[in-house]
Amino acid sequence: MNPFSSSSLNMDSVNQGLQSLTSSFSPFARRTGRLIQERLGNAEEITELPQEYLDLEKRVDALKAVHTKLLAVTSQYAHEGYDYPPNLRESFVDLSRTVSEKVQTLAQASNAAEAQAALTTTTVKHAPKTFAHAISRAALSASHQLLITDPLGIALEKYAVAEERVGEAQLAENALITSRFNAAFSNTLATSLKFADRARRKVTNARLSLDAAKTAARSVKPEKADAARVEVEQAEDEFVAATEEAVSVMKNVLDTPEPLRNLADLIAAQLAFHKAAFEMLSELAPEIDQLQAEQESKYHETSA
Repeated sequence: MNPFSSSSLNMDSVNQGLQSLTSSFSPFARRTGRLIQERLGNAEEITELPQEYLDLEKRVDALKAVHTKLLAVTSQYAHEGYDYPPNLRESFVDLSRTVSEKVQTLAQASNAAEAQAALTTTTVKHAPKTFAHAISRAALSASHQLLITDPLGIALEKYAVAEERVGEAQLAENALITSRFNAAFSNTLATSLKFADRARRKVTNARLSLDAAKTAARSVKPEKADAARVEVEQAEDEFVAATEEAVSVMKNVLDTPEPLRNLADLIAAQLAFHKAAFEMLSELAPEIDQLQAEQESKYHETSA
């Protein structure tokens, strides 16, 4: 007969073996045995946790989810090219110098050869890969396809400079969010929320030890009843102490204003960027409007 057949390995024998495990081995083995019993649905009475503790657990889990979900998005601020067009292909020459450098050098050129050299000369300075910088470089390159006196070319060059400044403001925003918000939220996950998880694991272990001790006490021999009762009382004390400590830790995690301070930092960094972008483009818009109005006027004069 196969000793591992279903007829010889019933749930009663499994339960008896696990009860023996909880009464004979180390605390870890007893907790493990008790946990297996519970998962198999064979455990007897399970000690209930206080409702306050259970409510705090739900709130801590929610706070942890908030940190995790926000960081999943805001972590992108640590990557310079998070909004850089994925299919855009720029040459080494395009990326080797900033737009401002090229415009300044072009302004100093006295002939076509010097202007061409200004466009193709490279430096080791890194040209950032952000969406605003990409637009800036595209606008400057496009302006050079037109005559130097062409209103559209002049406007594109001005736009290129403004967009590069917007890109620099974006890099500043990225740095602030990464160093303040992301770092702070990551630190909370790694410290206070981890401490709360650790305190909760202690409660779980204490509860499993208590229930294992109760299970063992119910089947103990009469001469060992007093020792078993003392063990249960000690386990109850440890369970109560662990629960009280976890409640205190979780309340501290939930009551701290740190997450709100971090959110305020995130909003401040975003506000500073959008304000800077607004100011730069607001300064540019009248100049472009003026160029457009002048060209419109000339167009109507010549077509009249």
